[in-house]
Amino acid sequence: MSSGAPVLRFAPSPNGRLHLGHAYSALLNADLADRMGGLCRLRIEDIDPQRSKPALIDAIVADLAWLGLTYPEPVRHQSAHMDAYRVARDGLIDRGLAYPCFCSRAQIRAGAGTACDPDGVPLYPGTCRGLDPAVAAEHRARDWPHTWRLDMAAALRQAGATHGYVAFDATGARPVAADPARWGDVVIARRDVPTSYHLAVVHDDAREEITHVVRGRDLEAATDLHVLLQRLLGLPTPRYRHHALLRDAGGEKLAKSRGSQSLADLRQTGVTPAQIRARLGFS
Repeated sequence: MSSGAPVLRFAPSPNGRLHLGHAYSALLNADLADRMGGLCRLRIEDIDPQRSKPALIDAIVADLAWLGLTYPEPVRHQSAHMDAYRVARDGLIDRGLAYPCFCSRAQIRAGAGTACDPDGVPLYPGTCRGLDPAVAAEHRARDWPHTWRLDMAAALRQAGATHGYVAFDATGARPVAADPARWGDVVIARRDVPTSYHLAVVHDDAREEITHVVRGRDLEAATDLHVLLQRLLGLPTPRYRHHALLRDAGGEKLAKSRGSQSLADLRQTGVTPAQIRARLGFS
């Protein structure tokens, strides 16, 4: 912000109902913003047209209001900013930093062998990196399914060898060295969606002047890649804090895909917002 006040954000994806893990992250962001004399924005990360549902957006807003959280208007919806992401993507392509990939998942698994990225996904072996541009253009003209991948080696050459960010927590701040190379030639956009989570999130954090990113530890490794993209796109790097993830009785992290009990489910059983706050340490 031009005033210099800290700006944080809570950025859920509308592909399921919010659960206690989301509540913890939302409350932590709001609490830290209040303690630092700043503000916390809400962002709806709905770049996936297949999984993002309007009813789930309404449910997110309702759940957060039930918790007593309010956010400045307007709320940013990523689906409304595809043109901006396309410009960022095309800029990387024009600089020779991204290329189209026509490989299937099966082909990537076969080529990767046992190599995986930090998320455990088979590491792309670079099959299409050296594809003749004329052949690639012909494939695209025929509407072959494809993604756009960052040429990691070229990106590192342009951005320079040293990458890092400042991590902060209750004990203070410390520098952290980043290693984006471990992500390999990561997907930055798809044929039908001109962005990926990684590209959209660094664009939006800059656009909304986010100074402090507070999110789950499952995204800590992705910060290495985000720092690189920020350098390539000429964007500022916020400070980062990655909090522990809430887990169920079996030790598994709470997740929409596993059917973790939602805030709506808890509300129907008579649980109150005050009880949720106390349970999560925000009484």
